Amino acid sequence: MQKDQPGAIMEFGSDLQNQVLEQAQRLWDIALSWLVSPAAWSQFALLVVAYLLALVVAGKLRAPLTRLLTPPEDLDSPLAKTRRFVLIFVPLLLPLMAYAFTGIGESVTRSLFGSGAVIAFGKRVFLFLAVRILVREIIADPMMKLLGRYILIPVAALYALGLLEPAMAKLDETIVPLGNLSFSLLFALRFIVVGGAIFWLGRWSNDQSAQFLKKQDDMRPAMRELTAKAIEIGIFGVAFLLVMNIMGINLTSLAVLGGAIGVGLGFGLQKIASNFISGLILLLEGQATVGDYVELDGGEAGTIVKMGARAAILETFDGRWIVVPNEDFITTRVVNFSDSGSANRYEAPFSVSYDTDINTVPDIIEAAVAKHPRVLSEPFPPDCELRGFGDSGVDFAVEFWIEGIDDGANKFSSDVLFLIWNALKEHNIEIPYPRRVVELSGSIETRQA
Repeated sequence: MQKDQPGAIMEFGSDLQNQVLEQAQRLWDIALSWLVSPAAWSQFALLVVAYLLALVVAGKLRAPLTRLLTPPEDLDSPLAKTRRFVLIFVPLLLPLMAYAFTGIGESVTRSLFGSGAVIAFGKRVFLFLAVRILVREIIADPMMKLLGRYILIPVAALYALGLLEPAMAKLDETIVPLGNLSFSLLFALRFIVVGGAIFWLGRWSNDQSAQFLKKQDDMRPAMRELTAKAIEIGIFGVAFLLVMNIMGINLTSLAVLGGAIGVGLGFGLQKIASNFISGLILLLEGQATVGDYVELDGGEAGTIVKMGARAAILETFDGRWIVVPNEDFITTRVVNFSDSGSANRYEAPFSVSYDTDINTVPDIIEAAVAKHPRVLSEPFPPDCELRGFGDSGVDFAVEFWIEGIDDGANKFSSDVLFLIWNALKEHNIEIPYPRRVVELSGSIETRQA
């Protein structure tokens, strides 16, 4: 009869504890035998000599290696990146040199005495120290550091003590049932380590590909985003298949389960699927991409700074980020101020007094606005139009075209209004202000005290 999962784990813990105690007693007996063995003492001496030699050699090599592997700060070539990558492994120089010299000493002692257990133990200890330095000082990725701290270091410690093979055998014997499926604890640990390493490598490869594509200025932004997404899907798809293949999982056995999950996802995650497909359509059509300034029907407006699988992120001019589902770009009206070029038309309204010769105003204002360095003459030059006769003055507006958006760092309307004000003042044209005429009917009586 198959044991339940908690019972199997408790039995595994008890058996492992007994196994550790037995191995500890065996190691203690071995240590006592080493104390009275001349061959063991000679191996201890060789171990110390190997460590001291590694200490001297590593000390001599560390400084020149660091200088050789350190590129100039402003250099960003592939060779410079490779040198920086190799540089981070310099702290491993001492334990690896000690491991190499100890290996040479082990071959010598085995040839002379026919035994090298002590020096072999020292070699495994140096390897454990190298693994410990790798996890604590070199690995920076949080996920890989977590795997190294709780899996790689314990495995290295068990290997140093000679307990790795018994522990692996016990893990392989311990079967954990999960419904109709069952797996050993060793399989679970291997799956975690192999899967974590492969998906970390996939994420690193995806980041490198994304950085490379960002530098390709000849590609349209939409094509860069689409290529990056295709590479990301391809990398993680291959990573999944590799994990399944390495772990010996038959993909055909997952077909039925995948079909059931697909039906459930189809009903429960319709919005996510819709947003994902909408994102692909946006990338294919290129109607809105990273860097475009857009305004949606719902009032959201900003520059697209990122387009993800589910949503796009708009950055407003006041620094806020708005997360907009990709579906909104397909199903609602979107105004793209950056599509088909970045030239946009704006207007600046103003009024002049009724005493002004309004026939001279358009030429004066158009000439003044055209002096602005960012105002375009194509597709149309500045155009001053009469808009109406107001209560206090004659209403005009000047239309002008500029490259970019009239907001944020660029305040074109403000600059144009300054030009209009100075031009009107220069030609003694009065800008009116509201005036009211009050008529009183009847006589005003004064009251005397």
